[in-house]
Amino acid sequence: MSDLKGITINESVNNHHAHKDAVGARIGMWLFLITELLLFGGLFVIYGVYRYMNYTAFHNASLELNTSVGTINTIILLTSSLTIAMSITALQRGQKIISLILTGSTILFAIAFLVNKYFEWSAKFQHGIFPGSAELTSRPPGEILYFGLYFTMTGLHGVHVLIGIVVLSFIFVFIARDNITPDDYAKLENSALYWHLVDIIWIFLFPLFYLIK
Repeated sequence: MSDLKGITINESVNNHHAHKDAVGARIGMWLFLITELLLFGGLFVIYGVYRYMNYTAFHNASLELNTSVGTINTIILLTSSLTIAMSITALQRGQKIISLILTGSTILFAIAFLVNKYFEWSAKFQHGIFPGSAELTSRPPGEILYFGLYFTMTGLHGVHVLIGIVVLSFIFVFIARDNITPDDYAKLENSALYWHLVDIIWIFLFPLFYLIK
């Protein structure tokens, strides 16, 4: 009887520690996300100031971006946020295979985003529009600033997408190996939070560069 009580107490202590670890990991992730928001928030402020100071140049430069490509990438990221959120719900319900399919779908959407971005950037390079190019440096200062911010901000966002692919790939393996389970899914939840941040940042980048003319 005492042995059973000891086992019960140990299980309770282990569950308590697991709960505390999950809460701590979640708090840590939110703190990290705040620093990321501060980074991009500063870039958004810089963009706003320079756009106000160089309205005509920014307008002319923005006409050279392909709105259709930006729209497709927006749809891709919004869908990927949905699939990773659904993956958490599926795992909570014990539907491991469905969770794996949804997590894998999120990874594929992320890759599709980068492929689209690659072709978009390639088109700009083919036209000689890239930082330091003779074509770009011959343009008005406002257009140089615009494309400098475009490559910096979308490039930094692309790096975050790439990091997300690596993280979600590990999460996929963890789910497959039962390192992430319906009772312990903090890693999946935190990776989803990161991916939602990537999506939110793009929601701001899309209108700034593709919609506002």
